[in-house]
Amino acid sequence: MGSFSIWHWLIVLVIVMLVFGTKKLRNIGNDLGGAVKGFKDGMKDGNGEAAADGQPAPAKELRDTTTIDVEAKEKSRQQ
Repeated sequence: MGSFSIWHWLIVLVIVMLVFGTKKLRNIGNDLGGAVKGFKDGMKDGNGEAAADGQPAPAKELRDTTTIDVEAKEKSRQQ
């Protein structure tokens, strides 16, 4: 059961080309390449903004809005 030889991969490639057609495979390749390029550009833009200022980008403060301060709530009821 080891790895496939080059002949196995060529046969699989021919079957895939027969099933999907070369035009559809070309379109899928173009779409995938465009998505990868867009992702890389987005990563460069995100890193470039922080590097352009010379300072790291400020971290967003994460707050848990579902937590209730029971003690503060009881104190406000008592007053």
